[in-house]
Amino acid sequence: MSPSNTAPAGTSATASPALPRRRFLAGLWSLALALLAGQGLGALWLFLRPAARADSFGGRVRAGRVEEFALGSISHVGAGQFYVSRLPEGLLAMWHRCTHLGCTVPWVAAEARFNCPCHGSIFNTKGEVLAGPAPRPLDLLRVEIVEGEVWVDTTRAITRVGFDPSQVTTV
Repeated sequence: MSPSNTAPAGTSATASPALPRRRFLAGLWSLALALLAGQGLGALWLFLRPAARADSFGGRVRAGRVEEFALGSISHVGAGQFYVSRLPEGLLAMWHRCTHLGCTVPWVAAEARFNCPCHGSIFNTKGEVLAGPAPRPLDLLRVEIVEGEVWVDTTRAITRVGFDPSQVTTV
């Protein structure tokens, strides 16, 4: 044995730090990667979650004042992707999506009906199926009248099998 390699009993030849440099750097890298992954997941969540704010699809949409809807009229509200039908009984809000395959169904005023351009489904002013492959009437959206203004909740479409007067919001 050479004298340089010997150390007194109970001591080591080289003093090792409490946390070796390699372990410290590995922990630092792990922390940085975890923070980066958290930021990425947070950004992904903000991108994918539905928008639930007022005046946009997926929230409460102001359709207008009650007097703006003349008896027998059909009004399209583009921001909410729905139609408001003014019936003698009151107001009916219908999602403009066909119940067959989801095409946007335009109102054809000259024919006084909704005509689906994709597969020919035809709906009346109450959203009932008159012809075509659509299996059921247009979906409804909940209507609320607050201080003379018509508000429509687009967060959840209401499926139905037919028209019932109870579906109409009285004015």
